[in-house]
Amino acid sequence: MTFRLLITFVLVLGLTGCATRWNPMNWFGGDREERIEVTADEVETDPRGLVTEIVSLSVVPNPGGAVISAMGLPPRQGYWEADLVEVSREGGEMVFEFRVFQPLDPNTRVSTQRSREVLAGTALNRFDLAGIRSITVIGQQNRRTVSRQ
Repeated sequence: MTFRLLITFVLVLGLTGCATRWNPMNWFGGDREERIEVTADEVETDPRGLVTEIVSLSVVPNPGGAVISAMGLPPRQGYWEADLVEVSREGGEMVFEFRVFQPLDPNTRVSTQRSREVLAGTALNRFDLAGIRSITVIGQQNRRTVSRQ
């Protein structure tokens, strides 16, 4: 009876660790925002511009790695071909820029926020994520970061 109780106790303690730090499904927590202003001199020669604002950022683990998805908010409707472009990977941080083409028609409507939102994502394998502690996505007016807990 004491042996069964001891085994049960060890299993319960071991499984509680899975709900916190050692669980790979909890590696990347909620995102945090930092307000910035990017000038034209700081951006690369990609013909697409930076999205105005990053609304949300999430990292969803999968068996082979993780999927990064970011929601951007341009100033009006019609922005297209959104992409997360990796710009650096150093010091345990991976940094992406949220790039998007402007509408071809300069007279597109502003309308509601929901109608202007643009989604971009990329998949990373476990080798890409090796040694990475945080992932940052940069927009023109802000940046969002998620970190391993």
